Amino acid sequence: MLTVALLVVSNIFMTFAWYGHLNFKNVPIWQVILVSWGIAFFEYCLAVPANRFGSYQFTTAQLKIMQEVITLLVFSGFSILVLKEQLKWNYIAAFVLVVGAVSLVFLDTKGGRHKETAGSPQPAKALVANNTQK
Repeated sequence: MLTVALLVVSNIFMTFAWYGHLNFKNVPIWQVILVSWGIAFFEYCLAVPANRFGSYQFTTAQLKIMQEVITLLVFSGFSILVLKEQLKWNYIAAFVLVVGAVSLVFLDTKGGRHKETAGSPQPAKALVANNTQK
């Protein structure tokens, strides 16, 4: 749950960094870029740990597709609440198709590469335990 929570909050920051300036079209672009970079810094401070912590539980493909669905959900709320745009039927249909892709990534297929055998780094506790046993 920590991974998902960090990804949600990081996405809120990134959505504001990428699209929040659209409500301030009279502000010079160089100022918008600097403010967006400042906001994006906080997004990175959350997204990087989310992916690091999540890598012990999920594959990178699973992390990426989770990120995309979270992005769509956050963006949908942002576009309605902040940008005052309407969510059209074809947008919803496209989002449903992406959610369908998520279910495919999380399917456990025979012969597929499992996270336990992926050769990814072990969590810190396991590393400490392994080093003390030698």
